[in-house]
Amino acid sequence: MLILGSFPSTASLAAQQYYAHPQNQFWRVLGAVIGQPLKEMDYAARIAAVQAAGIAIWDVYASCARAGSLDSAIRDAVVNDLAALQESAPTLRRICFNGRTAARRIREVEAMGYEVVLLPSTSPAHAGMRFEEKLARWREALQPRR
Repeated sequence: MLILGSFPSTASLAAQQYYAHPQNQFWRVLGAVIGQPLKEMDYAARIAAVQAAGIAIWDVYASCARAGSLDSAIRDAVVNDLAALQESAPTLRRICFNGRTAARRIREVEAMGYEVVLLPSTSPAHAGMRFEEKLARWREALQPRR
């Protein structure tokens, strides 16, 4: 399974870590889903726990011009080579998009044969949904299919 974000925030770029903004709920939500205290772990342990759960993290955009961290400010974006996933990750089956900006590539990814899921954004900019509701949606999407 792969979780695709749009592009790292300025805090994430500065820290060289995914979802480094302290108010982003990504680690809290994902940790609750996989049963690990990800938010309390150091970054290397977080990544190891996520990988052990069979989940990868990446972004739709390889680069872009953007003032600040808002997805709405993304300009001149260069898309990551999502088609290369079929060769580099042959066991990948489901791709989950962390928010609507990332999901702009959803039809392309679905056409490649992947199961796709649009998840509510964990960004602090998406404060219109309660944490419990986000968690329920993420939990449902990340459960193994039988």
